[in-house]
Amino acid sequence: MSAYILNFHDTVLLATGFQSLLFIFLILWVKHERHISDYFLIGFFVAQIVIPLHVLVNYNPELRALGMQISPHLLHVFDIAYWIEGPLLLWYTRSILHKNFTLRKKDALYLLPTAIYFIYMSVAFYSLDSLEKSQFLAAELNADAPSVRHGIDAVREGLRVFFGILCLVDIRLARNELRDRFSNIEKIDIGWLSILVIAFTAVRVWILIVVSVAIFAPYLSDSVFNYMGLAGNYLTFGLITALMFLSLQRSSIFDGHMTEEGPAQEQDNQSLDPALARKIENHMRHEKPYLLPLLNLEQLASQLSMHPRALSVAIKKHFKTNFYEFVNSYRINEAKVILSSPEHKHKTMIDISCECGFNSKATYNSFFKKLVGSTPTQYRSEQLSARLQN
Repeated sequence: MSAYILNFHDTVLLATGFQSLLFIFLILWVKHERHISDYFLIGFFVAQIVIPLHVLVNYNPELRALGMQISPHLLHVFDIAYWIEGPLLLWYTRSILHKNFTLRKKDALYLLPTAIYFIYMSVAFYSLDSLEKSQFLAAELNADAPSVRHGIDAVREGLRVFFGILCLVDIRLARNELRDRFSNIEKIDIGWLSILVIAFTAVRVWILIVVSVAIFAPYLSDSVFNYMGLAGNYLTFGLITALMFLSLQRSSIFDGHMTEEGPAQEQDNQSLDPALARKIENHMRHEKPYLLPLLNLEQLASQLSMHPRALSVAIKKHFKTNFYEFVNSYRINEAKVILSSPEHKHKTMIDISCECGFNSKATYNSFFKKLVGSTPTQYRSEQLSARLQN
């Protein structure tokens, strides 16, 4: 970095930390009733404040010298944020996806790398005298060839990517669960969460690449390596900025949580039961519960006097689909009846979609095209024309 106390690249790091601080205030201001997820998210953005401080203290010559004068510990005390960032993001993701999420004993395993690193630093650095600490820090800074520090950094960045991947897996499973439990999912928005996780994981992948280059291509010039590292800082700054603007466009950071239900695993092995399939079909045909826009798995299971898990398994086994598509197929059949009737030819498509239980015209059109092979307007025209010809 430049010999100035703060150069332009340093101000980007400061701006990243400042925006993260604003983000925390935004969370505290918007969310009057706080959920455990809010505290995980606050912790995650505290890490985004501390990490730039670590970079500044270690790579700005003036700040590094000042830190050494105050206490050599300042050059490593902030790097704990790298290790806890991943678990915080994972816990935030899971607390958003599951309303009743609480930390369990096994969640402590995610902090095991942090504990191992702390033990290593206690032995290799914190237990040294002042002179030995200075030599340790100088060796880290001036290491041209791959060193223990490079290896630790690679493990650290690899773990950050790993936690991001775990979050993406959880989000994918949650999307499938939504389709197994709700007949309308348009109002259940986990887009914010997906953007947060995907973007941060992508940035962490880039930083892992930078660390890998330092290990496997140490012959690259300092300028090339520095530019790659600076790119990671700018990517993080751009990401925080984009998230800030995105959050300002929303009334809240997240609109709701998925509910969590105790599993009934023994019912997954139930055999095919034609009588059960007929019971479900008759109920759907005669009672028409699908006309209720917010119909969910629990409600339909209650109407059929079944356990929700048993109903979900029955739908998958008997009808080879999920709850979302199962219910909406009945809505499409209802729409076909209305569209085929001359008595309803003056009804708009929005009226018909709402009457059939859809919350979204786009979902209605999409399902209709998928199941019928034509748009609702084309289908109505064809059916009415055929009636006139007859």
